[in-house]
Amino acid sequence: MNALTFNNLGGLRGKLRRPAHTAMLGSALLVAMLVLAGCSVAPTYERPAVSTPATYKEAADEKAASDWKTAQPAEDMARGEWWKIFNDEGLNALEVQALEANQNLKAAAARLSQSRALRQDARSGLFPQIDAGFGATRQRPSPASQGLPADANTSPTTLWRAQLGVSYEADLFGRVASTVDAASADAERSEALFHSVQLALQADVAQQYFLLRKLDAEQELYSGTVELRAQSLKLVQRRFDEGDISEVDVARAKSELASAQSESFGIARQRANAEHALAILLGKTPAELSFAPQPLTRLSISIPAGLPSALLERRPDIAAAERAMAAANARVGVARAAWFPRLDLTGGLGYESAKLGDLFNWSSRTFLLGPLVGTALSLPIFDGGRREAGVNRARAVYDEDVANYRQTVLTAFREVEDNLASLRILGDQTKAQDDAVQASGRAAKLSHVQYREGSVSFLNVIDADRTVLQQQRAAVQLDGERARSTVDLIRALGGGWHLPAGNIAATPVAMAQSR
Repeated sequence: MNALTFNNLGGLRGKLRRPAHTAMLGSALLVAMLVLAGCSVAPTYERPAVSTPATYKEAADEKAASDWKTAQPAEDMARGEWWKIFNDEGLNALEVQALEANQNLKAAAARLSQSRALRQDARSGLFPQIDAGFGATRQRPSPASQGLPADANTSPTTLWRAQLGVSYEADLFGRVASTVDAASADAERSEALFHSVQLALQADVAQQYFLLRKLDAEQELYSGTVELRAQSLKLVQRRFDEGDISEVDVARAKSELASAQSESFGIARQRANAEHALAILLGKTPAELSFAPQPLTRLSISIPAGLPSALLERRPDIAAAERAMAAANARVGVARAAWFPRLDLTGGLGYESAKLGDLFNWSSRTFLLGPLVGTALSLPIFDGGRREAGVNRARAVYDEDVANYRQTVLTAFREVEDNLASLRILGDQTKAQDDAVQASGRAAKLSHVQYREGSVSFLNVIDADRTVLQQQRAAVQLDGERARSTVDLIRALGGGWHLPAGNIAATPVAMAQSR
């Protein structure tokens, strides 16, 4: 009796130890999973080094610190209303219209919203997924499954279920976290691309505006030329009627008048096309825009280029290329995680019964821990090289993005240097052209006087007038080229003209961007 009692007590102790032992194993497993959840196989991301010169080759006497913002990670800040440096109310109004109505900018804003939605979708993987369900199943088992004769009759049964399901992937090796990092970098890249489209639109509007004004200046020049040629024709016609000259001079005067009129029509055609292009940038049909003639005057502003290092923070396309690298680096981690075990925790809790009326009785409760089909912990063993190919592809994509980033930086420096050189040389060229205009005008006046005095032929007058027109038109075109290069330089520098953020217009696109 004592031995029996002792044995019973020992068995009781063994039964008591088993739950404690099981609890310890479960706790150890939980701790191990938590430790593994902090392990990520994604490579540490570092921005690749790029060669940055200390100064721009074409820059001279820079005083950028007071006008252009210094180098700082500020891609997420507003670009600034850089076009206001031109002090042109007409241009200011057009820029506001373009930001509100341009369809390409709205499409870029929609792409930004898409990327942010994808980032939100990726982040949902960090949390448990909970769903609820209700329904019934109707089943008739086979006689063989019930151990009955083949000709036995089995009755169909109905099973009603109402349950709550929970699923969660334990991020043991950072697969989910790397996916979130990649989606976040993609969203930041889309935001940088939005800024790039916005800057391109602003620059295109400014360039189209100055092109229209340059054509207006040329049209004004040709209108004056046509008027002068018409007066010359009257003078020549009168001298011919008086018998002082031959009909050849009259024919030449008519030819020059018709030629000037033809050139004027050609400029009018170019202006119409330019006006139509501006209307599209503003989100309008060509019929909705009528731009009043406004001849271009010479710009007298100077754009400081700032420090080359600032370009890496100001250019949105460089920021987009850098974020593409970050996303590719995170996807290398996703590909590497495929080599390691994956733990999916699933469960269900609810009610089931054969009758709908008994479904929510306390006796009808049921639960399920673990997957209904498959296993919770999966470990890859052999896949014929698929995972290795995925890692190699992810690394190759990252290498491609690194090369694209460095090429984008090189292209940015080239664009800045090109426009700095253009503005420097255009300044000298404009001075020389002004001298040419002045000299040709003086020569034309003298030829007209000499012709009236009969000392030179009318051919000399035609040549002198033609030279004046050519030199004046070249001067106007240089003014237009200078305006275009100024806008191109600001665009190449990232449009980072320093203005208070509160001055930026709250357009629908800007509001969509801030969502």
